[in-house]
Amino acid sequence: MLDSLTFGFLGGGNMASALIGGLVARGVPAGAIRVVDPSEDARQRLAQSGVKALAAPDVAFGASNVIVLAVKPQQFRDAIAPLVPLLTDNLIISVAAGIRLQDVARWLGRTRLVRAMPNTPALAGMGMTGLAAALGLSGTDRDIATAVAEAVGRCVWVENDDQIDAVTAISGSGPAYVFYFVEAMERAAVEMGLSAEQGRQLAVETFRGAAALAAESPEPVATLRERVTSKGGTTYAALTAMEASGMKDAFVKAMHAAAARGREMGADFGKD
Repeated sequence: MLDSLTFGFLGGGNMASALIGGLVARGVPAGAIRVVDPSEDARQRLAQSGVKALAAPDVAFGASNVIVLAVKPQQFRDAIAPLVPLLTDNLIISVAAGIRLQDVARWLGRTRLVRAMPNTPALAGMGMTGLAAALGLSGTDRDIATAVAEAVGRCVWVENDDQIDAVTAISGSGPAYVFYFVEAMERAAVEMGLSAEQGRQLAVETFRGAAALAAESPEPVATLRERVTSKGGTTYAALTAMEASGMKDAFVKAMHAAAARGREMGADFGKD
């Protein structure tokens, strides 16, 4: 499906670069991809991969079958303004955090839209992306958006745009939570006589292995946790200490805070 389409990327940062690399790996010719970025350094870097790098959108960019809006939310509205008169009947995918579908539709005058929330493991081809469709989006367009997201990992469709705030809180911001716990495990390793390098390796591989086990097992993660937790044992001692400190409740509260901030951003950036 993808190798017969042309793509335009507004913004050539890390997420756009990850998606471009994933598309090329899936058979999309580099020459079928045009990228707009104001940075000359970014354009030079992008051009080395064979894509057409531009300082501003042109007619050919505006005629791309799929246009990915990959600019920072603070710059989003100004960045898309030059694109508006160039658009044709494109499928438009926005990956800008906090920018709501209703506002993209209003600013672009288009409704063939998908809002996507990828995460940074897309840079390693292991991303997780949440997708929400504008009302009336066709099944074919959903398939295209799915294929784009799956070029850098996996994806899940949610029922409406509002639920993207929850996706942002869980998986969009989620890598930072993992890194936070890895930092803590490194610190504990050093305090107990291991090196920081050993602590990092132990932590990272444990997260990798546990995530793989959870992905492969049909059982609830609570069951997997219980199997590792013998009453009176070392894991039990650790989990008891976590529960006593209120860690789980604090962690859940933190994700609610992330979702609330996403809603605030949507309201702020959507103001006229």
